[in-house]
Amino acid sequence: MHAAFAAPTDVAPARPGIEERLAALIRVPTVSAERAETGDGPFEELIDLLAEQYPLVHEHLTRERIGGSGLVYTWTGGSGADPVVLMAHYDVVPVAGQESEWSVPPFEGRIVDGQVWGRGALDDKGALCALLDAVENLLAEGWSPPRTVLLCLGPDEELHGTTARLIAQTLKQRGVQPWLVLDEGGAVTEIPFPGVSGAFAMVGLAEKGVMSVELSAEGTGGHASAPTGLTAVGRVARAVARLNRNPFDIHMPRTVVSLLAALAEHAEPTYAKAWRLAASTPWLAARLLAAAGGADGAALVRTTLAPTMLAGGSSSNVLPSSASAMLNIRVNVGETTTGVVARLRRVIAYPKVSVRIVEGDEPTPESPSDNTQFALIAASVDAGYPGVATIPYLTTAATDGRHWHRFAPAVYRFAPLYIPDAERAGIHGRDERVAIDSLVRGERCYRALLKGLPA
Repeated sequence: MHAAFAAPTDVAPARPGIEERLAALIRVPTVSAERAETGDGPFEELIDLLAEQYPLVHEHLTRERIGGSGLVYTWTGGSGADPVVLMAHYDVVPVAGQESEWSVPPFEGRIVDGQVWGRGALDDKGALCALLDAVENLLAEGWSPPRTVLLCLGPDEELHGTTARLIAQTLKQRGVQPWLVLDEGGAVTEIPFPGVSGAFAMVGLAEKGVMSVELSAEGTGGHASAPTGLTAVGRVARAVARLNRNPFDIHMPRTVVSLLAALAEHAEPTYAKAWRLAASTPWLAARLLAAAGGADGAALVRTTLAPTMLAGGSSSNVLPSSASAMLNIRVNVGETTTGVVARLRRVIAYPKVSVRIVEGDEPTPESPSDNTQFALIAASVDAGYPGVATIPYLTTAATDGRHWHRFAPAVYRFAPLYIPDAERAGIHGRDERVAIDSLVRGERCYRALLKGLPA
C-alpha cells in the first residue's frame, strides 16, 4: 500500500511518458558484474537510448565520456559560481534467484498496476530517469541554470564505482569544487521507530566505509582419520566465532545524533523525551535503534561485520592444507580501516590466522544539515511530496558519492523516490519496481532543486 501524499504544487506539468522511458531503460540489461561476458554492447545501447529519449539534453549540454562508459553532461550556468554535481548510475546487479521466481520478468520493463517493474527500477535507473526528465523539461521551458550543473552518470557503481572515482578525480584536477553533490543513498520512506509515523525524506549526510577482509590459515595435510589439533578450517572457524561473539564498540556519529534529534522533533510527546535522551546517551541510542529498526537500526551506531564466504579443503577425508573466510565490514564514521584491522587481530588473538585487507574505503566525512544546500534539498522534497519532512540519515551502504567527499564539503545521498517497506526488498532482490507516481514526484523534486539554485 502506497502512502497518500498531497498533490505537488508550484511546478509546471511535465511532459508525459516518464514510465515508458524508464521501462525502455530497464529493457537494456546493463549488468556490470556480467560485463566481462556480455561485453560493452548493453552499455553502448543504453548510452544511445539516452540520446534518443533526451534530445534537448544532448543538444544543449556537452557530453563527455570518462573512463570509457562514464558520462558527464555539462550544463553551463550564467555565473562562475561553484557548480552543482547531480549523480546517478545506470548499471544494475544481476537477477536475484531464477527469473521464473519474479512476478514480472526482470528485463521486460513492464508497466503493471501503476508501477514500472524490472531490475534497476529503484537502483538506480528510476532516479536517473527522473533527473534527466527534469533537465529535459527545464530545457523545453527555455530555462538555464544560474550556475553550472554537472550530471555524472556511472556505469559500475555496483562494482565499487571505479569510474565514479575517476570522474571525481578528473574534475578535481580541472579545478572543479562543487557547491553541492547529490547522489543516491536515501529516499522517501516510512521509518520503523516508535512514536514516529508517516513518511520522511531520509538524506544521507555521510556513509560508512566498506572493507573486504580475508582471514586465512595454513595447515598440515594428511588423512582425516588422524587429525592433530585444529585444522586450517578449524582455525579460521574459531577466528570467525570469536569475532561474532565480540561486536564492535558503540560509537554515535554526529549524523546519528542529528537523526535522533529529528525523531524527537517529529515524535509523539510520549516518545519525544526518549529520543531526545537517546541523542545524548550512546548506549540508550543503540538499544532503541536496535529494538526499533532491527539490524538496520543497530548498524547506525557501530561497525558491522559479516562473514560472507568460506573456502577450504578438497575432500571430506583429507586434512585441509589451507582455509580462508571473507568478511564484509562496514566501518562506522569516526573509525578507520587500520583501526578495524588492529581490532580484528586483537580479538582473534591467534597468530596462525592472518588478516589481510583485500579492498577498503574509509568512512566519509559528515556534511552539515544546517546549511543552504540541505535547506534546498528539503525545499525540493516539499515540491514533490508536500508536507514530508526532510531529516538527516547515515547511509550504511556504499555509493558513488563517497568519491567526492574528500574534497567537496556538501555531499548528500538522496534520490527523490518513494520506497515503501514492501518494495525496499526489491533492491538487489526480486520483484524490483517503482510507482509511476513516485517517478513523477521525483522529477518535480529535481526540477525544483535546479530552479532553486542560488546564483
